[in-house]
Amino acid sequence: MRKTTRKMWAAAAGVTGIALLATACSSGGSTTPAASAKSTTAASTEKITLKVATFNEFGYDDPAGSLYDAYTKLHPNVTIEPVKAATSNEARDNMNTKLAAGSGLADIEAIEVDWLPELLQYPDKFVDLTSDDTKGRWLKWKTDQATSPDGKLIGYGTDVGPEGIAYRADLFKAAGLPTDRAEVAKLFGGKDATWDKYFEVGKQFTAKGTGVPFFDSAGATYQGMINQVKAAYEDPSSHKIIATDNADVKKIYGQVLKAAVDDKLSANLGQWSPDWTASFQKNGFATMLAPGWMLGVIEGNAKGVTGWDIADVFPGGGGNWGGSFLTVPVQGAHPEEAKALAAWLTAPEQQIKAFTYKGTFPSQVAALKSPDLLGVTKPFFNNAPTGQLLANRANAVTVAPYKGPNYFAVNDAMQQALARVDVDKTDTADASWAKFTDAVKALG
Repeated sequence: MRKTTRKMWAAAAGVTGIALLATACSSGGSTTPAASAKSTTAASTEKITLKVATFNEFGYDDPAGSLYDAYTKLHPNVTIEPVKAATSNEARDNMNTKLAAGSGLADIEAIEVDWLPELLQYPDKFVDLTSDDTKGRWLKWKTDQATSPDGKLIGYGTDVGPEGIAYRADLFKAAGLPTDRAEVAKLFGGKDATWDKYFEVGKQFTAKGTGVPFFDSAGATYQGMINQVKAAYEDPSSHKIIATDNADVKKIYGQVLKAAVDDKLSANLGQWSPDWTASFQKNGFATMLAPGWMLGVIEGNAKGVTGWDIADVFPGGGGNWGGSFLTVPVQGAHPEEAKALAAWLTAPEQQIKAFTYKGTFPSQVAALKSPDLLGVTKPFFNNAPTGQLLANRANAVTVAPYKGPNYFAVNDAMQQALARVDVDKTDTADASWAKFTDAVKALG
């Protein structure tokens, strides 16, 4: 899952666009079962072009061995045209607009788990990918996320986001803290790590007077915390929005802002902003919550910087931040060929290659058991055994939080609330919570 900061009007406009789908979209196209792994090698010989729309980093375009190039070598009649949005938010806006228009989407569209529930309200707009060949291929909770109430599978799972704590070992050393990743894990509490302990270590770090903040932003830290709440924003049974009445939400909001603002642990950066990106080259902060896909982001932004490492630990025991899916909109002219390509891109071998390149951690059951995955190390992160480490973190996840149709919009309002206090410094925590409450009420 790949987060962005968002404006509420944009989120509201996106939800409005989704609401128009029932009347504005055509429902043409195929909804036949997904092609099996074997049948993908026996596709039509008709020369076609397949557009594949992704965002941020999916790991498919490694210059040293592009997965797109590998597929077209297997299928010389297929030309792949990548379309890459800069952020998940841009991809969502494009999806909403073109679904409502009834045309213009790519043959394969990547979607993020946070806005997947919006699309599950309209499963007829996507090819049903259910087949005997794909049963049991993914972690069950991953498949469940993309399955509509009437049993249609609208997305092939790409990555999941088990989290560790990425840290700057050189900055820890300057503050007199342990630097070895095993010792850092113990510093945060090991298997008994808590958020209170994480923030306590942060105060130890900043007390050393290095002048470096402990973490990047309140919004990013909040996301790691809220993803451990089973039902934060909506009731799973009634689908009623409960965010403003949920004691867990209010507690986490207050806890993270106290750490960020009162205790001055935050770098006060909006994640994905230009200032946040530039901060990686300027000793901007010492730690950040790091799902697998974030490792590629860190490495790209911190090119030439030494000292980054990752510890096999996470407050609260385990957390998953994000994950995406490949869908096949029924608008496409080549649904069978698109299904075959989507199935191939999400097969274990390709998931492992994408992880090796960009850190997108596999969701396929077979991939998670593969020595090819468990043996992966990341030179940039002091040769950390990221394959085994993230597998450990994935096994520590015990909660797959419920995300309903309003999750994206509510979480967007929350991120704005946090940013007003931490980044923009225009509101107190209480005043910003009041605005959050108003924004949630406006959702209905």
